[in-house]
Amino acid sequence: MPRQPPARDTPAINDAFVARLLPWFDGHGRHDLPWQHPRSPYRVWLSEIMLQQTQVSTVIPYFLKFLSVFPTLPTLAAASNDAVMAQWAGLGYYARARNLHAAAQRCVEQHGGELPGDVDALMALPGIGRSTAGAILSQAWNARFAILDGNVKRVLSRYHGIDGFPGLPAVEKVLWALAEAHVQHVPADRLADYTQAQMDLGATVCTRSRPACVICPLQDDCVARREGRSDQLPTPKPSKVLPEREAVALLLRDGQGRILLQKRPDTGIWAQLWTLPQAERGADLQDWFDAHVDGALEDAEVLPVLEHTFSHYRLHLQVLVRRVQGLRREDPALRWVAAADLPTLGLPAPIRKLLESGAPPVRAKRRTMRGATPSDDFE
Repeated sequence: MPRQPPARDTPAINDAFVARLLPWFDGHGRHDLPWQHPRSPYRVWLSEIMLQQTQVSTVIPYFLKFLSVFPTLPTLAAASNDAVMAQWAGLGYYARARNLHAAAQRCVEQHGGELPGDVDALMALPGIGRSTAGAILSQAWNARFAILDGNVKRVLSRYHGIDGFPGLPAVEKVLWALAEAHVQHVPADRLADYTQAQMDLGATVCTRSRPACVICPLQDDCVARREGRSDQLPTPKPSKVLPEREAVALLLRDGQGRILLQKRPDTGIWAQLWTLPQAERGADLQDWFDAHVDGALEDAEVLPVLEHTFSHYRLHLQVLVRRVQGLRREDPALRWVAAADLPTLGLPAPIRKLLESGAPPVRAKRRTMRGATPSDDFE
């Protein structure tokens, strides 16, 4: 059994939170999610990582497909990076996949191929923080650990009337204290259900916008509902305008119709994925082309600008299409890939969509990269 957390001084708490939430879960919670049957440590862990920043409805098909390819932790650990990324492609936030793979390998090296049931050992693994560790321990082992994901932060902020953006350390500290105080009142045989109940309430009733307060089991004691502040809590993150960035990419085909892909570095945007050769400035991409590719970019066909929003900026990607003779020299970071083999590689979702669409050229516009226009000089 997992080691239980040490006793802590907790603020006085209203037992009604737990007492009302569990019966609601029995009648209205989600009981047929694929990772609940069975709730093995590996399946729970995989689901928790996939559910970070991603909705349940989106995760389910990815979870089932991923599990069919990597049914156990050792099979995941033994897989190649490309194989893991190929199954994750489209789910986004790719650092999750890299950490998942690295953590599986560490479990094989240090824990006999099993996910450890100790909170400190879990949190020492890549990609597992305090809340994720608590979710794994409570659901896989029915251990008494609190969680504090986005749904729970929202529920607790409204229920207790906690002002301040939940991402701020001071506010998060208060929410953790409340979460840990509540979990002390959960019956020993209901800890897995209680964890799921909190997430379900936040996802289906106490939603970010237009919460269904009239059917909420906690409405009688909810500070936000009593004070008419459900639309104000939790306090929103201070808004900021996403910066805009521009870049140029090359969609190069050889005489066999294969596409040239480049492996991204181990860090940064789209790390370790295969994508089109890309640079921020047209002149830099021309220099790269001259050094690596046998051919010419004059009269390259221009595709419509591809827009993709990351968490911290919006990218405008200009894609140029050209048929070339081949590579000037072998490079392990470059690979010619047939269209039929694209599903075997991890590609960023917008690039995969572009390539699978056939990427028809736009022949009405042509461009010579040597004659750089002001728009070529991207920051």
